[in-house]
Amino acid sequence: MIAEELINEMIPALSMKDKAEKAILWMGELRTNFLPVIEKGLFKGFVSEDVIFENNDLEKDIREIKLIAENCYVNHKQHYYDLIRLIKDYHIDLVAVVDDDMNYMGIATIDDILNAVSESSAIQSPGAIIILSINKIDYSLAEITRLVEENNAKVLSTYVKTDPNDSNKLLLTLKINILESNRIIATLE
Repeated sequence: MIAEELINEMIPALSMKDKAEKAILWMGELRTNFLPVIEKGLFKGFVSEDVIFENNDLEKDIREIKLIAENCYVNHKQHYYDLIRLIKDYHIDLVAVVDDDMNYMGIATIDDILNAVSESSAIQSPGAIIILSINKIDYSLAEITRLVEENNAKVLSTYVKTDPNDSNKLLLTLKINILESNRIIATLE
């Protein structure tokens, strides 16, 4: 799934000449702490509820308020993995989506991304979940997939992360298309 498919039409953008009071009202209605700000069709950053309250002046124009996360945007063709990375990096629940000419297209929210992920066939399909601890040097997804397929199963999804208890190991999560996984686990061991 790509970013443009995740644009939420319900999140409006503010302009630099809008008042802080308008931002606070919209944030309250939308139950968010951030809103995007655009100028001449270009994404400029996000205005934060905390920053507005620190300024303590709801009559200020947005242009007078420090914007945050000016680089928290993706190209409309980027994968949702890139959006997730930005949400983590900026500690914000919105990501701006821009076109090839950097024109603002809209916002994708963490909720939109989670909904898209939850609708994937890997999540919706029944099957077993296997978590393997593997030495980094031994990791070969092709070999692991071959072993799973030898047991008449298919790998639907994988997730890899460094083992928090041993930096030389990976934790590999496999979602397979069958519920009975004992033979596959024995083969992988």
